Amino acid sequence: MADVDEILRKYGKRISNEIDETQIAGAEELSREYIRFKQDMMPELSKYEKFAHSFGNVLRINASEKDRAKIQRNLDTAHLDATPSEVVSFAFSGAFISFFIGLLIFVGLYFWKGNNDFFGFFFGPAGIFLFLIFVASMFIFYYVYASPQRLANAWRLKAGSQMVPCILYLVVYMKHTSNLERAVAFASQNLQPPLSLDLKKVFWDVETGRFSTIKESLDNYLKTWEKNSIEFVEAFHLIESSLYEPSQTRRVQILEKSLQVILDGVYENMLVYSRQIRSPLTNLYMLGVVLPTLGLALLPLASTLLGGMIKSYHVFILFNLIVPFFVFYLSSQIMLNRPGGYGESEILELNPNYPKYKSKKPYVIAFLLCLPFLIIGLLPFLFQWSWFLQTFNLQPDYSLSSFGIGSGNIYLFDFKDAQNKATITTLEQLNSARDIVGPFGIGALILGLFIPLGVAMFFSIAFGLKTRDLIGSRNYTKQLEKEFANSLFQLGNRIGDGMPAEMAFARVAESTRGQMTEDFFKRVNLNLHQGGMSIESSIFDKNRGAIIYFPSQLIATSMKILLESIKKGLQIAAQSLMSISEYIKNIHKVEQRLNDLLAEVVSDMKGNMVFLAPLLSGIVIGLTAMIAFILNILSGIFTKITENELGGFENLLQSFDIITMIPPYFMQVAIGIYIVEIIFILTSVLVTIDTGEDKLKKTYDIGKNLKIGMAMYVIVALLAIVVLCVLAGIALSGIGAG
Repeated sequence: MADVDEILRKYGKRISNEIDETQIAGAEELSREYIRFKQDMMPELSKYEKFAHSFGNVLRINASEKDRAKIQRNLDTAHLDATPSEVVSFAFSGAFISFFIGLLIFVGLYFWKGNNDFFGFFFGPAGIFLFLIFVASMFIFYYVYASPQRLANAWRLKAGSQMVPCILYLVVYMKHTSNLERAVAFASQNLQPPLSLDLKKVFWDVETGRFSTIKESLDNYLKTWEKNSIEFVEAFHLIESSLYEPSQTRRVQILEKSLQVILDGVYENMLVYSRQIRSPLTNLYMLGVVLPTLGLALLPLASTLLGGMIKSYHVFILFNLIVPFFVFYLSSQIMLNRPGGYGESEILELNPNYPKYKSKKPYVIAFLLCLPFLIIGLLPFLFQWSWFLQTFNLQPDYSLSSFGIGSGNIYLFDFKDAQNKATITTLEQLNSARDIVGPFGIGALILGLFIPLGVAMFFSIAFGLKTRDLIGSRNYTKQLEKEFANSLFQLGNRIGDGMPAEMAFARVAESTRGQMTEDFFKRVNLNLHQGGMSIESSIFDKNRGAIIYFPSQLIATSMKILLESIKKGLQIAAQSLMSISEYIKNIHKVEQRLNDLLAEVVSDMKGNMVFLAPLLSGIVIGLTAMIAFILNILSGIFTKITENELGGFENLLQSFDIITMIPPYFMQVAIGIYIVEIIFILTSVLVTIDTGEDKLKKTYDIGKNLKIGMAMYVIVALLAIVVLCVLAGIALSGIGAG
């Protein structure tokens, strides 16, 4: 025992002096960053965790063993601090509370109405409301229960898009320093979240005692990618195996092989995915867009033949709630199957212009600009308001002939009194009418086009204002990085020739004259020679550093690698820079091939979404207007015919009573809002397929597609309404004259 104590005293001080304190401090900092990032940058996760904890403590429901394992796997992937039982309890509680509130409202309405006919009340509008509450509660259960899977998939897609840069940083670092722990720390500090957060959690698990070494923690983390991205796991294992190679040449070959493995794996996965999604996307478009739109064409006649059993609120419920939910569910299944490894890797929350994206000011501006559209769309109902008519000395309705359009009793709005089936044209008729139906007029239908147009323009303007600066900055950065690969190769050549880095920046600035990267090298050179700054300060100084004017993670990381590798010698620094340049070019080639693979699928669906769907919908609106126009004229003609002249056709003609028809105005509003919802859903699908989990591009593309799609819908609908109604008027003019 004395010998042991003597050894500890003798070598204890030497060992403590040899411990790398900076490395330990770095690990602690990585762990603190892991907690800080979860709190500040992932509010959606924090909100879900809080609700899950709250409801899980009130009502505890245990999941089955199979579901528990699946939910726990998704919770771990999404970094959610919750348990499977809390997730199930949260989903059940949310569904139960929503249904219970709806049931209380239903019962309250029953007693407030004082209706003794419970079955009539149940199968009326109140029953529809109760059914909607039931559907809403089921949706809440599904949404909350599936949230861990949805959040895990979003995390996987975002992290997957950063896999290739991750392997690149590890390979470049380990080429000059064969230390896995430092290489992982370097990658975690230069990658953007969420993959950087995953790597920081590797250190966190070691500090909390879950694993004893970084190697064990890293291997445990890689197990989460074995099912979704085996090429990432294989590339990481190749990097680990390079540690055991005694030959420097062989070690470098293995490191380069790891990057090639992940590039080939990503390309093969996306190739298979591009083939697999063709059929689901076609089915999604046919079942979610084409068939519902064509079905709408049958509703006007169906509503008249069924004697008014189909109401306008049925159309809104079916096409604005049920069908979009069905399309959303199908599209979510398509997105869940997308492989990782490719997509936009920038995290929006770290962009310096992110406050503009989160600002509510664009919504206020858009609302003020679009409010006149909504008022114009509601004008037909303002003309049924006595105070409005008396204030401005107006009539409830005007015939088209008073505007010099056509002849006969065709009215602008055409609201009818359901009792005598007459059009309300005077204030006396309006005040005496008990049951007003409509509007059935062409003017009301055309004015109604402004409602979906206003809704679409609201989101289009707001999203455009939110993303204008951000998307411009991203496009600039991408073009800058594309040119920077060649400039980086030149810088590596200059340093490789034995030229000091301080002089190499000046030479590269001269050779890149006229390019976007010229300014970067000129600023670094200016700081070096006129500012008397070091290379690190010339690039990364908070006040005068060149990187301030070039917001690119790739440029920043390349310069950090230069500073790190130049400590090992000029040749190693030159090799690192030229390796980065070559790898950037290879990654760009793979991205171009992947874009070619997905271009056909994405372009076809985008064409269907912004062209065919609005085109079909606009034609359907025209057909609806024509049917209402024909029935309106025929009803006016048949009221002049005596009962003896009608003979046995009286019952048949009563089946086509325009009073029982769904007003074209409400049909048009329902279809227009449906187009807006479909563009929201399908654009999200296309962006996810093309670039992964990219909120900025999704918001920008939704705004752009809404503008194009709604413009197409309004133009086609307006032309179809006018042309088909004119043709119907010409065809029926002979009957009216006879």
